[in-house]
Amino acid sequence: MTLEDLKPVKRRSTVEHIAGELRAAIMSGSLEPGDQLGEADLAERFSVSRGPLREAMQRLVSEGVLVAITNRGVFVAELTLEDVRDVYRTRSVIERGAVEIVLEERRRAQLHEAVQRSVEQMRRAAARGDGPAVSDADQAFHEALVECSHSPRLIRAMRTLLVETRMCLGELRTTYPDLDIQVHEHEALARAFLDDSPARVKSALLAHLDDAVDRLVDKRTEPVD
Repeated sequence: MTLEDLKPVKRRSTVEHIAGELRAAIMSGSLEPGDQLGEADLAERFSVSRGPLREAMQRLVSEGVLVAITNRGVFVAELTLEDVRDVYRTRSVIERGAVEIVLEERRRAQLHEAVQRSVEQMRRAAARGDGPAVSDADQAFHEALVECSHSPRLIRAMRTLLVETRMCLGELRTTYPDLDIQVHEHEALARAFLDDSPARVKSALLAHLDDAVDRLVDKRTEPVD
């Protein structure tokens, strides 16, 4: 998705439409952390006045997706290392809770089938060297995991993290020297969901999420030549 893909308002309320389009642009990487949002340009792209645009941006500010800086403007939020740790800490609670429900209710086969679709997408994307598509499939894998819990509250909690998770994944993909490594990690996790003991499943999931945090921390703290 590019900024040229932003669409004029159709059916949703103007504010909801604009907020949704801006979220999508941030999730796709078209708007990157630190980018400034120009009111005049965006109002023209959306074919709206500045009033609803400002309301939509304020909504995203309240969600933590955008940051308003006095006398400077509105910017896409930049996640600090503590933000990254907190996102993954929260995801860990949600995803382990989902796994516990799936295991208790004997839905391993359903979970494996659901996440395997994302693994196949990751394989195809990695084969063509499409890093963003691998990240999309990575996110879909973890969303499928939570959705298999059939818990409305866990699903809703996971969705509140979608934009921040996608921002993390966009940065995370640059920490893999080979996209196939990212694919293999999810293949192993999918197998664990189907065959391993509950304790090993939870341990594998936690290790997977911890590894992502470690990779991002190492990238942020590595010395610059």
